Amino acid sequence: MKQSTLRFIFAVIFGVMGVIALNLWNNGNETSLSVSDLPDLPTELAPAPIVEVVVPASLSETEAMGERAFATFCAACHGTNAAGREDIAPPLVHRIYHPGHHSDEAFHIAVLNGVRAHHWRFGNMPPIEGVTRAEVNTIIAYIRTLQRANGIE
Repeated sequence: MKQSTLRFIFAVIFGVMGVIALNLWNNGNETSLSVSDLPDLPTELAPAPIVEVVVPASLSETEAMGERAFATFCAACHGTNAAGREDIAPPLVHRIYHPGHHSDEAFHIAVLNGVRAHHWRFGNMPPIEGVTRAEVNTIIAYIRTLQRANGIE
């Protein structure tokens, strides 16, 4: 076998090994998060909300279920009423999360797989354990209602 062919084969092998090693390293850094893993902070120590959110006077049954699910699975990072938490996670009541830019399915994907940071500098969002697709649907209904109440349609 020619020396140039051997070099090419070794280059391909080392390249594939590098890609595999990088993927294993990246996957090892992305762990699933459970809200129960986060500490409960006293109100005076909790990070400030990023935006002010107008809350609708009433919610449908589905939206109220979403509000409860949001409080359970999302509020520890995204804050009460999806207003974000300074230095932790972005507000979901923000024009970036407009339904035309982030579809409902984008929220499902974020919960299931996590999200690499791309709009904000909060770091990557890990996958969230223990939340069902049906619960995410109610959370989305709640978030979309908050968005509409705040002029994001």
